[in-house]
Amino acid sequence: MIGLYLFLFALIFLFTGYPIAFTFAGLSLLVGIWIEGPGLYEFIPYRLFSIMSNTIFMAIPMFIFMGVVLQKSGLAERLLESMGRLFGSRSGGLTISTLIVGAFLAASTGVVGASVVAMGVISLPVMMKYNYDQRLATGTICAAGTLGQIIPPSIILIILGEVLSVPVGDLFKGAMLPGFLLVGLYLVYVWVYTHIFKDSAPPIPSEAENKGELIKEALWNIFPPLLLIVVVLGSILAGIATPTESSALGAIGSMILAKIYMGKNFKFSDVNWAAKETVKVTAMVFAVLVGATSFAMVFTYSGGDMIVEEFLSDLPGEKWTFLALAMLAIFILGFFIDFVEIAFIVVPILAPIAELLGLNMVWFGILIAMNLQTSFMTPPFGFSLFYLKGVAPPQVKTTTIYKGVFPFVIIQIIALLAVIFFPQLTSFMQ
Repeated sequence: MIGLYLFLFALIFLFTGYPIAFTFAGLSLLVGIWIEGPGLYEFIPYRLFSIMSNTIFMAIPMFIFMGVVLQKSGLAERLLESMGRLFGSRSGGLTISTLIVGAFLAASTGVVGASVVAMGVISLPVMMKYNYDQRLATGTICAAGTLGQIIPPSIILIILGEVLSVPVGDLFKGAMLPGFLLVGLYLVYVWVYTHIFKDSAPPIPSEAENKGELIKEALWNIFPPLLLIVVVLGSILAGIATPTESSALGAIGSMILAKIYMGKNFKFSDVNWAAKETVKVTAMVFAVLVGATSFAMVFTYSGGDMIVEEFLSDLPGEKWTFLALAMLAIFILGFFIDFVEIAFIVVPILAPIAELLGLNMVWFGILIAMNLQTSFMTPPFGFSLFYLKGVAPPQVKTTTIYKGVFPFVIIQIIALLAVIFFPQLTSFMQ
């Protein structure tokens, strides 16, 4: 039972707000020395070297860098502004524009927090200016911002690919249709809602602008990032490049786009800033990975994995009961723990059992990513809710954001259930 006590104490420390990496590394060090002695840690350097020499993990800082540079270039602002002017004269036009831009940002940056903040700063004041329902506006922004969790190139999919021993390219292919399904369901809901309740999203008074010029401007702001998405994801899906190689293309492409959009304003200091931000995020990811590796080693050595495996394998209903419990556990933990920690600590415990029960690991990985996306915006602890509240005007209450995001959480659960009962959605592009 030592392994289970170890896991329990780790959760207790996490809820106190103590740093994740130090919690798991420190607890595993103390417990490991207690049950075996310092000799247990002789193999840690070899395990860490094996992880650090894995070329797949090189894609993580590259994609983070790509997202940070595109954020710096003002891509979100340009897309939202041009799409808003194009569709704003229609009822609910700004919400539709926000969802479309959210999908573009997810496919070109994959940085969820940055997407929510950017759209909260730019789109929310405009919606409020034209008397949009605050619940609809905030819910749409949170939903659009979290699309980066499932739409490739998602950082969580890269991590899950390594943890589940599944090719990242297969996960990217498997996530494409569920991602588009989710965007489609969001758009249908917003379109229906705004046409039934027209006062919730009134059209913006049309300005005397040439429609052709608006379309031309929108295409100019959409085509370059779309080309980058095609190059990065297309090279992976077509088998031309590995995720690591395509991430390098994405990093270079993001700097080219930034230069196109910013012109002389894009300087070496901006690249330097983006590199430092990338190092900060990457260091956090790998610090957690080091702590999780130590934790997993002690947890396995103490027999904790065998207890969990026996318990979950002997449940009635076999794989369906296991799947329900696994999804519920990940959903709840997603309120309190970031996806990186869940991927490195919880998923390795569940993965062997899923494989033992004969689950398709690509399908299982997509379900985990969608589940984490759901918990990311579910009240009262969803991270994206706090991101938006941090940049929203003072008159937007937290309870308003909670009410606004609720329909989108229901849609998210419907999409998750669709993928559960129709696994072929994840194998359509394989």
